Amino acid sequence: SKNVFIKRHKVVHLKLKITQMKFFFLICSINIITMNLNAQPDLTTPWEKNRNITATYHECIDYYQLLDRQFDELKCEPLYMTDSGFPLHQVVIDADRDFDPDASRKKGKTILFINNGIHPGEPEGIDATMMLARNLLTDKDKHAWLKNTVVVIIPVYNIDGCLNRGPYSRVNQNGPEAYGFRGNDKNYDLNRDFIKCDSQNARSFNRIFSYWNPDVMIDNHTSNGADYQHFITLITTQEDKLGPILGEFTRKTVNPALYSGMNARNWHMVPYVNAWGPPDENGIDEFLETPRFSSGYAALHHCISFMPETHMLKPFPDRVKSTYDLMEVMLDFLYRNGKDVQKARNEQISTFTNQQHVPITWKQDKSKFEMIEFKGYEAVRKLSKVTGGERLFYDRTKPFTKMIPYYNKFETEKTVTKPFAYIIPQAYREVVDRLIMNKVHVEQLAENSRLMVENYRINSFETSPRAYEGHYLHSNTQVESFVKEVQFRSGDYLVYTDQPAARYVIETLEPEATDSFFNWNFFDGILGQKEYFSDYIFEDLAEQFLKENPEIARQLEQEKVKDEKLRNDPEAILDWVYRKSPWYEPTHQLYPVRRLMSPTEISVKR
Repeated sequence: SKNVFIKRHKVVHLKLKITQMKFFFLICSINIITMNLNAQPDLTTPWEKNRNITATYHECIDYYQLLDRQFDELKCEPLYMTDSGFPLHQVVIDADRDFDPDASRKKGKTILFINNGIHPGEPEGIDATMMLARNLLTDKDKHAWLKNTVVVIIPVYNIDGCLNRGPYSRVNQNGPEAYGFRGNDKNYDLNRDFIKCDSQNARSFNRIFSYWNPDVMIDNHTSNGADYQHFITLITTQEDKLGPILGEFTRKTVNPALYSGMNARNWHMVPYVNAWGPPDENGIDEFLETPRFSSGYAALHHCISFMPETHMLKPFPDRVKSTYDLMEVMLDFLYRNGKDVQKARNEQISTFTNQQHVPITWKQDKSKFEMIEFKGYEAVRKLSKVTGGERLFYDRTKPFTKMIPYYNKFETEKTVTKPFAYIIPQAYREVVDRLIMNKVHVEQLAENSRLMVENYRINSFETSPRAYEGHYLHSNTQVESFVKEVQFRSGDYLVYTDQPAARYVIETLEPEATDSFFNWNFFDGILGQKEYFSDYIFEDLAEQFLKENPEIARQLEQEKVKDEKLRNDPEAILDWVYRKSPWYEPTHQLYPVRRLMSPTEISVKR
């Protein structure tokens, strides 16, 4: 029995030890889990670990998703698709956690929109904005900026190009080790696609931008062109084109604050050097960004836009840092002046909505300029060891500082009288889709209607001999107008001009506007004749037509006197008569979008 007791005791003792060990391991496991839960995640960005690399697309998105998990004030979400097959992500930093533009506006907050990676070979903004987002959430002083401002970020816009990574496509650039490619998967330069929207990227961007309707936008870039001492230059939405109220506010208040703030951080910023050769006493021209570009597109929404261009030959760490500092300077400005930005913007929108004559093209006024301090390098010519000819060389051992003229004034070149509404045939749904993407309110006719409208006939235009971003772009378009009653169908689209998006409407639907839908080939079907004449048959008809219409016959003789080519070309004479005759097809070069000039009782679908 004693032996049995001892065996039983040993068994109990062994079980106790096993139980104790299990308890020990349980405690250890709990401690490890607790330590993991309490451990702070590594919020260091890839660039901060290696100053000559830029984050890959996946590293960038993973980083924002990490911030999303750690901070309730940041929301990172995939939205609409891009040509790459990956969705365009939107990151919103909102101290009040509303993540809604209407809620933010009701609280009087300013909305800052930051776009990165439109040209992924110019990646500074990608890395700088990752750090900015983190610091806004972790740094008490910087977090204070969020009291008055909501920040919306597109982490990488050209995802396609960012995935096409390598070290060679930016041959003129000093780092990083590898980076993305300028074109997207359809080889479009997305900074030419904001109006035509050939890419899914642009369509998605239009939707996101219009949803937030930001007050200010920053679209981060790197320059090409001349060499000089400045690390960063800046394209501002051309102030005259921006409008008399918002433009004046930008020129007198916003720009001085940005330049002063950057100077205080030891970045002597200058306007974008819009020159491929060395700037000299002749000065530099301001860059006129039309709506195909991000800042020109933003102007259609009365948004003040800035395109920082860091200098390609400066070290990559300095380019990232200067981009970062500009965004902080902007946030500090909006913290102090956000209400003034909103006031100027709202007044400009109201003014535009009510004005009758609207500018649609601009030209530079070379008689007006301001003097700016420019820090350059002496440019010389020397013998090329490659070509044997002369080559340009910037001698960095000979820096200079001098005052040069900056031609930054533009005047209206062409204006139109704003119609009460435009009517777009339902056949042009791809045009209407782009209006809707931009929060343009459209309605449809409920029934067939005959309306007296102003019509345009395309008189002349020039067409690029080469494809430009997938199009043979028109320019210098000239129209003649006439009033005529036109039959419209139920379902045709009615677009009023008394709405906040009126400027987008006018500059896309007026064919003479620089980046109109006409100039981007959306209406090229009207340029081709579908019927014509045979000379031997039309000769007799033309002769009879001129006899019955002596006034047209007199016009022909007058034109022949003025135009030698017409006078000596029988085929041209027949064509002239044909175009004046009832046999000429009325839709040839007739612009299908009509202008309704005054309020008319119209039944629309509800």
